Amino acid sequence: MIGVTPPPSEGWALFLDVDGTLLEIAPTPDAVTVGPELPELLARLSRRFGGGLAIVSGRCIAELDQLFYPFRFPAAGIHGIELRDARGALHYAGLRDVDLEWARAELRRFVGRHAGLILEDKGRALALHFRQAPELEAEVHRVLGRVLPGLPAAAHLQPGHCVVELKSAAADKRTAIQRFLEEPPFAGRVPVFVGDDLTDHEGLAYVESIGGHAVFVGPAPRHVKGWLPNPAAVRAWLQSLADAPGPRAEHHP
Repeated sequence: MIGVTPPPSEGWALFLDVDGTLLEIAPTPDAVTVGPELPELLARLSRRFGGGLAIVSGRCIAELDQLFYPFRFPAAGIHGIELRDARGALHYAGLRDVDLEWARAELRRFVGRHAGLILEDKGRALALHFRQAPELEAEVHRVLGRVLPGLPAAAHLQPGHCVVELKSAAADKRTAIQRFLEEPPFAGRVPVFVGDDLTDHEGLAYVESIGGHAVFVGPAPRHVKGWLPNPAAVRAWLQSLADAPGPRAEHHP
């Protein structure tokens, strides 16, 4: 079975995760590869759905712009902590860079003592990756649990695939999708969210709860109706949406 996807509609708004969804997971965040056809495919889909396409990712918006250059799509970065709306305006929520200074120093020291760990500094969030040292997972959780009480009350731990992130609870992928749906060109459209990680589950559940479509990437899940087995299948499905006959509203991301 190659997957289960909803029948396409011109009235969709697409919300797309990146790592593990559009792109294969890489050993390190900076090792991902983007095929030259993918940015243009996303631009075609944005035009098809009247501008109703946004990237919803754990990465910073600046990194998303580099990955999908030359296009700058509406985007939620750091799981919604950063948000760029369809007009290009930037919005921020939760912790500031300076709020994490003490934790940043502690985690840098910890990573320096353990080969294979990677500290991804996103400014307003810190992600500790243990994909190359899975035996250190318990130690990673222990150290982050020790650091957390020294931070503002809004701080919390967000687990993912071989990573735990220290970020604000003020925003997540669900709230990011909600925010987009309040404004044109997303308002009034049927949301379709495609994601693969623990950080995506609330967003997947949310779009289904309001009559949209959730597409989980990975083994066939029980918690949502739609699924695709891997990022290659996601890209093929998106290509089929872009190639399908039908009206294409003009919009330039």
